[in-house]
Amino acid sequence: MLRLGLGKDGRLPPSVTMGTVDVAFHLAARGGPLPVVFAFAFDGGPPTLDSVRARVAERAHGIPALHYRIARESRRFRRVDRIAVDRHVHEAWLPEDTDGSATGRLMLSRPVGADGRPPWEVWLVHGPAGRHTLCYRTDHAFQDGVGAAYTARALLGDDPTGGPAPRPRRLPTAAGIAATLGDVAGAFGASTAKPAFDGVCTGRVDVCHADTPLARLRALGHAHGATVTDVYLAALSHAVRTWHLKETGAVHPPLPVAIPMSVRAPGEEQAPGNRMITARILLPCDEESPQRALARVKEAMNGLRAARRRDSMRVLLAATPRSAGARIGVRLVHGRRVAGPVSSVDFGPALVHQGLTARRAAVYTSVASGIRSVVTLTSQHDTACLTVVHDEALRTADELPDLWLAALLELERG
Repeated sequence: MLRLGLGKDGRLPPSVTMGTVDVAFHLAARGGPLPVVFAFAFDGGPPTLDSVRARVAERAHGIPALHYRIARESRRFRRVDRIAVDRHVHEAWLPEDTDGSATGRLMLSRPVGADGRPPWEVWLVHGPAGRHTLCYRTDHAFQDGVGAAYTARALLGDDPTGGPAPRPRRLPTAAGIAATLGDVAGAFGASTAKPAFDGVCTGRVDVCHADTPLARLRALGHAHGATVTDVYLAALSHAVRTWHLKETGAVHPPLPVAIPMSVRAPGEEQAPGNRMITARILLPCDEESPQRALARVKEAMNGLRAARRRDSMRVLLAATPRSAGARIGVRLVHGRRVAGPVSSVDFGPALVHQGLTARRAAVYTSVASGIRSVVTLTSQHDTACLTVVHDEALRTADELPDLWLAALLELERG
């Protein structure tokens, strides 16, 4: 299922032009790789490395995205016909990694292959006794989180079908175009104050997680006429408020964040490249009550949906020369403009690998362009996992997942 015309030899085209968002990530990472990781945590005995390699060898040939490498000098994806599986599938031992943070640091710190191979890897990480993690890892200039979800399931799952719902394209609204143009104009304005997230970056990151039942988020959304994403963002807003108040004694102003949204249409599930855009909203960290924070987040997100901001930015980028659009994209998601991306990915049914079902899934990426944190909520079957990737300069940011859980509890208490 790939909207790419076959070449004259009946195969995938020998090259594909990088899109505007692909080039934006290339620029944001200053020409280097920006890792994206989809990590699946399992209880139970791990598979063997040979069995994982056998699964990858069986599936990889049928997944179009895995057959392309990044030719950065020409800003194209070039086809690679032969895949040496043993150079793409690896294992590591982290017996003290009880919470997945060490696995996250390993996946984000290791260099992504730059020897002409397609930029993806699978890792079998052996954790404490009875636990292991399977990771699919790629470069953000090559694939977004939703694309990685499709690829990871097709590559590793016993049932390779399913995944996030594709996004049929709709016409943008006038209000959406106007708001999108306002975002673009704002990207060229003065820096926005973000006291908790401003400052220097060390370039070294840490990773932390928190799990909660997905039914809990759905119940809260139902009680307040909101979506799971609305609840997630409102609780994050209150967590940042509590964290900053504890650190400084001051109330944090509304926090500008970038909301990534998939525009991966039906038929593009396994295509290389990023099919996503971003929109900017303010998280109401100045709101004392999490209930009031949820009301304000719901209003902002409903505005994005009603105005079809997803389609507005997609159309705007398509009408803009690639180089100019990529530079605009970098400015839209820069540390001067926003605290960072705050995304949500619904993986769908739990990944089953060689008969064993993953207990949680988490997708995350590293920081770039002055961004000091990236936050993602990944839903899989009945579990939601909040992941915070943060620059080590934010010394106490590992408190945010627990504060997020505390904010959910406050919402439940009403």
